[in-house]
Amino acid sequence: MRTHAAPAPFRILVVEDDDTIGRHLESGLRGNGYAPAWSRTGAGALTEATQSRYDVLLLDLGLPDMDGLDVARQLRARFPDLLILILTARTDDIDVIAGLDAGADDYLVKPFSLTVLLARLRAHLRRRTIASPPQEPVRAGDVVIDVIARRCTVQDQEIELRPKEFELLAVLARNAGEAVSRETLMAEVWDENWFGSTKTLDVTMAGLRRRLTDVMVRPNGVSPPYRMPRITTLRGHGYRLELE
Repeated sequence: MRTHAAPAPFRILVVEDDDTIGRHLESGLRGNGYAPAWSRTGAGALTEATQSRYDVLLLDLGLPDMDGLDVARQLRARFPDLLILILTARTDDIDVIAGLDAGADDYLVKPFSLTVLLARLRAHLRRRTIASPPQEPVRAGDVVIDVIARRCTVQDQEIELRPKEFELLAVLARNAGEAVSRETLMAEVWDENWFGSTKTLDVTMAGLRRRLTDVMVRPNGVSPPYRMPRITTLRGHGYRLELE
């Protein structure tokens, strides 16, 4: 009788120079059905990530050879769909914002429990693997958001968006002209049980606005005749996507 093969486990690259934490993460992840690899340096992580395909990067920021933020930026540029979770002892808001702006999807402040880390992993990976019914491309002015192909274009010119920026724009575009609360955006783009800082939303929104604005900037100073959406902040509530 033919049996279906079990799905391959998610491959996770752990980047951590502390031997105790590294061994704990590697053992805990393997014991919960993941396929982890462990690198102790930033340079080693960059080499490993380019030689083998990984689904998740668990990244310490205080590495011996380079700042973890540089690792995040380089790997985010190379692998837009890589899930990046930062593991850090840095607790200042500016450090958290810098991590998210470098391309991280989430962060955990040390010390943290393996249980919390696993819960965060499940939430992120569940959102990436849940099958959705076919969806027609969403239009916002001249911007077309193709959810199935995960492409955002304006008159056939592709707009490079990070994964969460794309999802955020898709939610706003589906509700164009309507007020969308911060709570709704956090639930739909991140997770309904999210318990991290909502600065994640603010940083992602700022990045999305920059990328939409960059489409209109040309070296000769002449803006192309695109009809671009505008994201309005509704203080104390959320945001609204408006069409010019």
